Amino acid sequence: MKLHAPTIALAVSLVVAPTAGAQRGGATPGLRDVHVTAIAGVVAAGSRWTVAWQGSDNADGIVGTPDGGLLFAQEQPRRVSRLDAMDRVSVVLEGTRGVGSIAIDANGRIVGVERTCTDPGGRPEQCTEATAVSVLSPARVVLADRFEGKPLGRLNDLVVDARGGVYFTVGGAYYAAPDGVVRSLGDNIRANGIMLSRDETIVYVTNGNAILAFDILPDGRVTNRREFATLDAGGNGDGMAIDNEGRLYVTSAPGVQVFAIDGRYLGLIPTPRNAISVAFAGPKKQTLYVVGSGALGPDGKEFTTPDGVRNNAKTIYRLPMETAGFAGRPK
Repeated sequence: MKLHAPTIALAVSLVVAPTAGAQRGGATPGLRDVHVTAIAGVVAAGSRWTVAWQGSDNADGIVGTPDGGLLFAQEQPRRVSRLDAMDRVSVVLEGTRGVGSIAIDANGRIVGVERTCTDPGGRPEQCTEATAVSVLSPARVVLADRFEGKPLGRLNDLVVDARGGVYFTVGGAYYAAPDGVVRSLGDNIRANGIMLSRDETIVYVTNGNAILAFDILPDGRVTNRREFATLDAGGNGDGMAIDNEGRLYVTSAPGVQVFAIDGRYLGLIPTPRNAISVAFAGPKKQTLYVVGSGALGPDGKEFTTPDGVRNNAKTIYRLPMETAGFAGRPK
C-alpha cells in the first residue's frame, strides 16, 4: 500500500440545479431540485447544497480530518482520497484492498473496512482475498477478518471507540475488541450504518427503516437492545453522523434524517441525490457533507454506463450548518 502526500487536481464546485431523473442502462437516480427547510439549531431555511467533488470512480465512507478536510473511500480503484477545505482533491492511500468505509482512531491512524474483490459488479464468486477490518495507515494491521472461525463477508461501515476497538457492520453488527476478540451485537439485525454516542455509552445501528440502540458495557459488549427511532421520512438507513448536541444524522434515499438525543424525529434535510454517507467536516466541523448516488459527466449530462455494467458514479455535496459535528472524535 502506498501513502501519498496531499497534492493533485482541483475538484469541481457547482451549485446544484435540477436536471432529468434516472436514465436507462447503468443509470442511478438523477438530480432532484430540493428546498431545505429549517430545523431549529441544526440548519437554516434556504441553505443550499453545493458540489465539492463528483466522479465516475466511487466515493463512500466519508470522515472529517482535524485540519478541516474530508477523507473518502474509493473501493474499485483501491484508494483513499482527500478533499481539503478548498475542495482540492488528492490521493492519500493507494493500493488499498477495496476499502469501502473509513474512520480515524484516537492515535490518528486511518482505519477501514476492506471489501477486497467482493464488489457485486465484478466477479465476487471468484474472490479468494479475505475481507477485513484493518488499520490502513501508517501501516496495515488486520484487526478482524473472521467471526467464530468464518470469513466476515462484504463489510459495510465502522466506527472506532476511544479504547481502540471497532464497531462494524456486515449484514449484522459486531465489535472487534482491542484484544482481537470479535463479538456479535445480536441476531436479526439488518445493519448498514453504525455510530457511537458522544460519551461512547451507546452504540446506534441502522436496522432497515429503524435505528437500534444498545448500552455499552465496560468491555465493549452491549446490553439493553431497544428501538431508538424510525425513519419517518421513508427509506432505509445507511450512513450516520453525530453532532455536538448528540443529535443523530442518518442517510436515506430522501436525504438526511435528523433525530434528537432522545430519539425524537426532528426533520429531513433533503438531498439532491439519494444519500449514502454523511460526515461533519470543514472549519470547526460546521459543514455537513454527504455522498450521493450518481454524478454529472464532463458534458454536464448524467453519467451512465452500458446495460449490465454497475454505475459507481458519486457526488460529494456540502451544506453549511447552524450546528457543528461532535468535536470529541473524527467520526
